[in-house]
Amino acid sequence: MRVVALAGGVGGAKLAYGLQSQVGSDLSVVVNTADDLERHGLRVCPDVDTVMYTLSGLADREQGWGLASETWNASGMLERYGEDVWFRLGDRDLATHIVRTARLRGGELLTDVTMRLARALGVSATIMPMTDDPVRTQVRTDDGWLEFQEYFVHRRQEPVVHEVRFDGIERAVVPARVGGEIGFAEAIVMAPSNPIVSIGPILAVPGMRGLLDAARRGGTPVVAVSPIVGGRALKGPADTMLASLGHEASALGVARIYEGLVDAFVLDRADAALAKDVGALGLQAVVTDTVMTDDASRARLAAEVLEAAKSARR
Repeated sequence: MRVVALAGGVGGAKLAYGLQSQVGSDLSVVVNTADDLERHGLRVCPDVDTVMYTLSGLADREQGWGLASETWNASGMLERYGEDVWFRLGDRDLATHIVRTARLRGGELLTDVTMRLARALGVSATIMPMTDDPVRTQVRTDDGWLEFQEYFVHRRQEPVVHEVRFDGIERAVVPARVGGEIGFAEAIVMAPSNPIVSIGPILAVPGMRGLLDAARRGGTPVVAVSPIVGGRALKGPADTMLASLGHEASALGVARIYEGLVDAFVLDRADAALAKDVGALGLQAVVTDTVMTDDASRARLAAEVLEAAKSARR
């Protein structure tokens, strides 16, 4: 079964790991790159790297991002030199950013660079950025507009978000490889990632929604998994961000955002009472355990998501 997943962040990476365990090289993951930033002259792609490290089995499982058994000597030296190190880069992680930056400066596209890095780490799935063009998420707070990582990491997601924009999105283009994978997909999955700042930028790339709509018209089901369980985000600011932007901070609130885009919506047993309201939106509601605590639960949820896709297709 050829599967395309749209993902960003730790939750998206976990489900992608489960999907890879089910379909292997038939999985393609389109990853948010609007969180990208420049640090110490290097191009850093946090969501791409979280997915890549997770699918390669190298991720730090305790924190969900970065590499396991990482060391921080380079960051320590940078700090001694007076550099700002609020966004810390581990020693082995630095190698990824050094290679990526050198290849981009050499004229390679981010899509090609990402696929080469993933292959070198033994990832069987195909990992692709949502676009090769620079897009940057910015959030408006009481202190004005902030770059996403300034809000997310430096300020620890504390400022209230009043508005979100994706700088450069109007000039972005869907990579040809992404369009091809969506066109041949037998199922499309929106991972349990923040619908505003992880899935939102992917859907905002001009032409992306048209590709998804065309796939659905051709019979390819789209299944979304809620990142909200019992009114709370398992990780990150999705719940507080939904509320401050005028959405309901619940699985139903996420389903409403995806109304008209997906065929089935997976929500946790803690939110089973919302299934009827989800169904009223015209979505097939699937209730299961969505919390992924280990490899077995990742694989189980992925299998249930794919089964929901098959059911929606019928």
